[in-house]
Amino acid sequence: MAETPFKIAIPEESVARLKQKLSLTVFPDELEDAGWEYGVPLADMRRMVARWKDGYDWRKHEAALNEELPQFTRDIDVEGHGTLNIHYIHQKSAVVDAIPLLFVHGWPGSFLEVRKILPLLIQGSAEHPAFHVVAVGLPGFGFSEAPKKKGFEITQYAEVGHKLMLALGYNDYVVQGGDWGYAITTKIADKYGKKHAKAWHTNFPVATPPSARSKPLAFLSNLLSSYTPQEQEGLKRLQWYMEKSSGYYRQQSTQPQTLGYSLADSPAGLLAWIYEKLVVYSDEYPWEQDDEVLTWMSIYWFSRAGPAAAVRIYYEHTKTGQTIWEIKPPSNVPIGFSYFPKEIVHLPRRWLRQSNVVFEGEHASGGHFASFEKPKELVDDLRKMFSRGSRAFGVVPGKTGYA
Repeated sequence: MAETPFKIAIPEESVARLKQKLSLTVFPDELEDAGWEYGVPLADMRRMVARWKDGYDWRKHEAALNEELPQFTRDIDVEGHGTLNIHYIHQKSAVVDAIPLLFVHGWPGSFLEVRKILPLLIQGSAEHPAFHVVAVGLPGFGFSEAPKKKGFEITQYAEVGHKLMLALGYNDYVVQGGDWGYAITTKIADKYGKKHAKAWHTNFPVATPPSARSKPLAFLSNLLSSYTPQEQEGLKRLQWYMEKSSGYYRQQSTQPQTLGYSLADSPAGLLAWIYEKLVVYSDEYPWEQDDEVLTWMSIYWFSRAGPAAAVRIYYEHTKTGQTIWEIKPPSNVPIGFSYFPKEIVHLPRRWLRQSNVVFEGEHASGGHFASFEKPKELVDDLRKMFSRGSRAFGVVPGKTGYA
């Protein structure tokens, strides 16, 4: 499992083909005063397609990514699925005893989600711990090789992340993830916890309502206590998501290949499919005047396996008979939650109560893409969770994070 340095280098013919396809875009009509009620507004799509075709400089952004992110690839054997070549980011802190941290992204994200938090996490200080950071590119996402066989679900993604950490010499480490990263890091903690994965943190706290059998005290609290205004808004947000914005989940978990033809053939279709989520799942985040969105999209368009490969995770997980909402946070290691009000799931805290919760951070703003929208806040939460005086301090033997 030798490591190979990696630089993004998209062939010029691929860039030219993208521009050609963008030039042939056929736009649909739009109802008067539709706004965002029916989906991405036509004016937004016309503007961004034009920018992607003529104004956006991929080479500039490609060079910036290569300069900022230390990238590598490595072959990893996955039980029952052969060997996959995995792309990842790995940057060590100057603090020798920094805490090894595995960051796992979700959909519609990629390794790009670590970009803003990476330079903050590695910073050493007498005031807070530092981290050695590994951001795995999930198989089928970005520049990681995609699975070739059916049945590659959360267990296999977790195996890839865990084996990557071991290959890098991190026998003990902590994990952080949101979206599918939540599910994958939970599986890592459940399967490799205590022995290897020493602690877990998420910005995507999910849970099912407590029952008299599963959480009797929380169930009783639900019966006796009314929800706070903030909790009521969170439940309204969840209701909005389930009724108005979860159609993509159903499609991707039932017929991903059918959708894949549109995503792989039409850059405008890919843009609309993902841009909608970036906007409605974030908290009025500006997305850097379109270029940040277009870099995000370009990673998908130029991805090693193509954008269709990334949506199959929904189908494979659904076949296990469990929704992502039913995956419970791990109970065998110290865990921490960061709450952002415009996350698609913002549940009452008592639904998430369990004895191994060692940290909770509440924020006044922020949404689903915390590492992009609120990088400082997310990093501050991780620092607090593993700082001196915390119940998770020193959880990785010999790696306190302090110089």
